[in-house]
Amino acid sequence: MPLSGDLLRLADAVLLPGFPGHAPPDWLRRRLGDGLAGVVLFSRNIAGPAQVARLTAELRAENPSVLVGIDEESGEVTRLEVAAGSSRPGAYALGVVDDVTLTESLARDLGGDLARAGITIDFAPSADVNSNPDNPVIGLRSFGADPALVARHTRAFVRGLQSAGVAASAKHFPGHGDTSVDSHHGVPVVAESGIEDALFPFREAIGEGVKVIMTGHLLVPSYDAERPATLSPKVLTGLLREELGFDGLIITDGIEMAAVSGAYGIGGASARAIAAGADAICVGGERADEATAAGIRDAIAAAVTKGLLPEERLADAARRVRELATWAASSGSPAPADGDIGLIAARRAIRVTRRSTTPVLPVTEAAHVVELAPEMNLAIDRNTPWGVGEPLGRLLPGTEVTRLASGQCTGPELERVIARAAGRPLVVVVRDVHRFAWQSQALRHLLSARPDAVVVEMGLPVRSDLGAVHVATYGSARVCGQAAAEVLTGRL
Repeated sequence: MPLSGDLLRLADAVLLPGFPGHAPPDWLRRRLGDGLAGVVLFSRNIAGPAQVARLTAELRAENPSVLVGIDEESGEVTRLEVAAGSSRPGAYALGVVDDVTLTESLARDLGGDLARAGITIDFAPSADVNSNPDNPVIGLRSFGADPALVARHTRAFVRGLQSAGVAASAKHFPGHGDTSVDSHHGVPVVAESGIEDALFPFREAIGEGVKVIMTGHLLVPSYDAERPATLSPKVLTGLLREELGFDGLIITDGIEMAAVSGAYGIGGASARAIAAGADAICVGGERADEATAAGIRDAIAAAVTKGLLPEERLADAARRVRELATWAASSGSPAPADGDIGLIAARRAIRVTRRSTTPVLPVTEAAHVVELAPEMNLAIDRNTPWGVGEPLGRLLPGTEVTRLASGQCTGPELERVIARAAGRPLVVVVRDVHRFAWQSQALRHLLSARPDAVVVEMGLPVRSDLGAVHVATYGSARVCGQAAAEVLTGRL
């Protein structure tokens, strides 16, 4: 049975696909002209703020109501600043400072940048309570491990973004913090014992008037033992709509992620998500082609004809998308950019633990910096620059940098590094050292030879008793590296 044009257009009205390139391809222009809800931008679409503004203007020329979404959390997860690294620290650093006025101001500044680029939805903040330090995908993207702290900074971030006319999207409902599986690859399970703590920041975000909530591909057995939240009417309709009273737009996390697409395919998962109560489908990752976007539209329309998805539910979802587009077109006012606020926040988040009785800081001569580089999760663009070596080299010309991945950290290679660093200050930079045995082993090797070394942790600092001096930045954004370099040289 052929699918009607009206039904296909209704299915398109809930889709936000990705696409390749710095300009919209012809197929995307056609679909936007026929009522496609919007798009999701990734670093592959971004060359700079002016180019993004031109891109979004081209999208609006095809559909004035287009929604343009982006993952711009600040810190590790940045798209607009992927080439240079974020000029703002991430959520965990803001939680460490615990100044809600600072968080709101930083989010307002970020919202201004997004609004000027023509972006209408920011898939931030992460309202996840990172109660599991071994979490492989949330970590520093969360404001912290305390539900009350996460809640107050979630509210502040929502206020700041939405005051600039950019819809905030609290994620990953009902909470991805207390998990040990990355939903890009599998289905995380949320323990019943922690569900109320996990829900608290989302309750507060709803109270703050957050416009969008993004679903997590998480199994919550206390609500639904069979279907992950994105596909569960019990979670999206029963819990989020009816129990928590959320009346805004529900958008899915990337629908191509294995936790939901593995069992049903991308199209099948999309139809089931709308049936469960989601209003918009986010399509990200590498599935950014015309065939994928058309296949999802067709699968949603086919689900209506087969009785899997009531047409009234699809129409209601499209209505909520339109309502958000109307809000975005008439709300908020971007404040003038504040180029210093991110560095100020990064400086305030630094924590230093001195263990040596012999003065180690400040470093006043060219140092040798060893950066141990783990493979990061898929939410973090692998090309995002990070580290302390580059900013330290600007302050101390002649500083040498060695970056090592897991397979390169052999005993002979570490011995060569130790020999090259002889007679010079040694700085060892790690990221989430507690989660990677190879980093721990390499760090022990280096410190056994150089107990005077400074350790800079740019991930989650589970331990602060490593090195003669331990510097915790609570993030690897560009400004975090700069702040660390200032600490090392005595400028901060």
